[in-house]
Amino acid sequence: MLPGSIQITGESLSGAEVRDICAGLRDGGVRLLAVRGCQLSDRDYFRVCRGVAEARGLAQLNLNLGVVSGLSRTRQLAEALQANRSLQTLFLHGSPLLDSGLVTLNAALCGHPSLVSLDLGDCLLGDEALGLVCGMLPPDGAKSGLRELTLSANPGISTKGWARLAVAVAHSSQLRVLNLDYNPLGDQIAGMLAVAVASSRTLEVLDLEGTGLSNHAAQVFLDMVQNYPTSLRVLVLAENDIIPELQQQISDLLSEGEEEEDRQGPPAHSSPTHSGDMLPTRDKHHHPHHQHQNHHAGPWVPYSSKG
Repeated sequence: MLPGSIQITGESLSGAEVRDICAGLRDGGVRLLAVRGCQLSDRDYFRVCRGVAEARGLAQLNLNLGVVSGLSRTRQLAEALQANRSLQTLFLHGSPLLDSGLVTLNAALCGHPSLVSLDLGDCLLGDEALGLVCGMLPPDGAKSGLRELTLSANPGISTKGWARLAVAVAHSSQLRVLNLDYNPLGDQIAGMLAVAVASSRTLEVLDLEGTGLSNHAAQVFLDMVQNYPTSLRVLVLAENDIIPELQQQISDLLSEGEEEEDRQGPPAHSSPTHSGDMLPTRDKHHHPHHQHQNHHAGPWVPYSSKG
């Protein structure tokens, strides 16, 4: 376990444990708090939120897998985020937020001075919520926005919603990592995302695992990386109906671009990120039709912290 971290998964937390967590938050000693899939009474959840509000050193908060279980808890989290100034990474993967939950959180998320990484995977989001997320990716010249965004396994978002996201990504001044795995995107949306990648000066990682793509979409990405300069370094196309040869060609070309960039030195936009000393866990979701049941996780370091 990392220094200054509390990481608990799938346990029922006692009042004494929650008091210890809150004490660590208040004295500034906790940089990473993860209570993935844990059961807390409403009273103890409120105490944790109050601790987050008062925390001065907390950089990463992981409430994945159903901890934020309803609108009342969402409101309490929003209040905590309004008061907190230090948080950089927030994981809410597998929380039944719905659009109403994101409406509740939106002002706190958009107004937070430090937040740069957000996981909203498997949160039952629709187009209204996605429109709010697009507001967290301000265009060039505007205030800084998210650097890392996860929207895995949100099948309620329509083609129109994903198209709107593609436009936002194309103009985002900060976004480096975008995880859209296990959404039914299809080749049409993948084509829009290829245009967004070609337009973006910052996007380095795009995860399209299990998104219903075919060789047609892969050929569009291949043409893009062959013929146009791009910041993209990692494109995940696993679990799609794409022949291995095409995937390998794309991977080889992206690797060549990275090697060439290494020889020339870091790009102008490269800078140390919030997560250089952290090991966030992204809950990679491989069974979108059994939501909130079949999750598994492992250590996940955002690409932007490897350099």
